[in-house]
Amino acid sequence: MTIATPFTDSYDKAFLLETMMGPNAMRVAEELASFLPLREGMRVLDLGCGMGISSILLARKFGVTVFAADLWITPTDNFRRFEALGLGERIVPLSVDATRELPFAEGYFDVLFSVDAYHYFGADEAVLPRLLPLVRPGGHVAVAVPGLLRELPGGEVPEELRPFWVPEMNDQFHSLPWWRALWERAAGLRLGPCREMDCLRRAWDDWLESPNPYARQDVPMMQAEGGKYFSLVQLCGQRI
Repeated sequence: MTIATPFTDSYDKAFLLETMMGPNAMRVAEELASFLPLREGMRVLDLGCGMGISSILLARKFGVTVFAADLWITPTDNFRRFEALGLGERIVPLSVDATRELPFAEGYFDVLFSVDAYHYFGADEAVLPRLLPLVRPGGHVAVAVPGLLRELPGGEVPEELRPFWVPEMNDQFHSLPWWRALWERAAGLRLGPCREMDCLRRAWDDWLESPNPYARQDVPMMQAEGGKYFSLVQLCGQRI
């Protein structure tokens, strides 16, 4: 049996290395999307899209219409990137702050999708109930966040990670059971596949090849971590 090459592995690697803002969002998006019933013509909100490589994956591989929303990257920059790839009609670039009310109609999206971003704003039980109405009944929510294999006992950061740990990580980095418990409290959501993702190491290895100065800073952190602490958490659910 012939196994198809993942879309990410066949994509322009130089382009990906220039546009990554963390562990390879295209690779993570491809694995996450494999758990969704995506079809051409669906509307997908890619929340916290960065430079849009997750949006490119969704538009190119699945033919969906993507609303590529980010706070840090301007819509103009992303539009120019999408237009140069022939995706200007398929991906709509937007500037939004996910901590505030979003400018979309209730029930407008078939899927709310987020890669490498939700942990910045979503580790609060009030967030998902606020976002869920944007998804039509029967639609899906799918999130992938960097996390921990287990909660840190007493919140004590391991010695080898202390040089790289910043206070914000205490609120943002959590284990799969922690995130699952948070989502279980959201009314109107039926949980789907919640798991530790297979692409963790490959996504990080891709990022550490990037010339991005933040990637250069992460090299010694990942050497110190040595596969003992970090995870990549997948959360999926369906609006009921």
